[in-house]
Amino acid sequence: MNKIRIAICDDYEVAALAGADWSAVRERAEVVVFDQPFASLEAAAEALRDFDALCLMRERQAFPAALLERLPRLRFIVFTGQSNAAVDHVAAGRQGVVVSNTPGGPVKACTAEQTWALILAGAKRLAAADAGVRAGHWRGDARGARYALPFCLEGARLGVVGLGAIGERVARIGQAFGMEVLAWSTNLSEERAAEVGVRRVSREELFSACRVVTLHLVLSQRTRAIVGAADLARMAPDSLLVNTSRSGLIEDGALVTALRNGRPAHAALDVFATEPLPASDPLLELPNVTFSPHLGYATEQVFHAHFNGMVEALSAWLEGSPIRVVNAADLAPPT
Repeated sequence: MNKIRIAICDDYEVAALAGADWSAVRERAEVVVFDQPFASLEAAAEALRDFDALCLMRERQAFPAALLERLPRLRFIVFTGQSNAAVDHVAAGRQGVVVSNTPGGPVKACTAEQTWALILAGAKRLAAADAGVRAGHWRGDARGARYALPFCLEGARLGVVGLGAIGERVARIGQAFGMEVLAWSTNLSEERAAEVGVRRVSREELFSACRVVTLHLVLSQRTRAIVGAADLARMAPDSLLVNTSRSGLIEDGALVTALRNGRPAHAALDVFATEPLPASDPLLELPNVTFSPHLGYATEQVFHAHFNGMVEALSAWLEGSPIRVVNAADLAPPT
């Protein structure tokens, strides 16, 4: 009988094996790490066709039905975190593939902290200032060009799009900085806004009135491209847009055009349509963008929860009693 084979996919940080004790799993299965993204669906299918189980990092690799159907040995998927829109759970269930998740760890707190790191970096021009000092320019960027003066957050308006668990944390920190906090989403109620101590406003007012706008919606069919070119055009010529949620919340191509037009003046981004960000991405050509490589959830504490949860889920599956199954209702009966 062939030994069970387990693939760890898209481990860019090369952190999975160091983040937990895999010895019990490796006694029963061969574990192979892929630390680079697959170039295409075909490349993924070719690389993974002889594996029985897959360990996925968040939503880095899409697993639609067209890919799952090309993995005949596959019987188990575990992804880090508690949800993964990139995996077709229904298609996996039809093939008898069990899909499981892991504890999330303090991901909401960590993402809120990353949001504020980017707000502060954008407001205080830290990326340009750091690059300039390193290049020998005391008050210029890496090329010596003057950059806009930093601005003070106290007294400025913060616009929070989506007032869920992360949005609430971001809003309360904004209040601590002395900012007036405005909020909008399609289902935000006056009661919820009052609970957090923010002012519920229209979409139009939020984008036009706020110095800083930050996005905190879950990406879904309803929210995809919910921020369009018209919203960005309403932003002030000295405004800052921050996105630590999902790039798909913004209409394709709209942000590049808006930044070229100077509304908003600057964007601070942790999430991108393709990750890692390709060298050909037009965002990289723009001087008015601050980047971080999807660090919102990438912390010691979150990875500890993810990888220990991954080992726990694999061990349970190997024992024949999978845990935290997210597609139980879709599973075809065993043949």
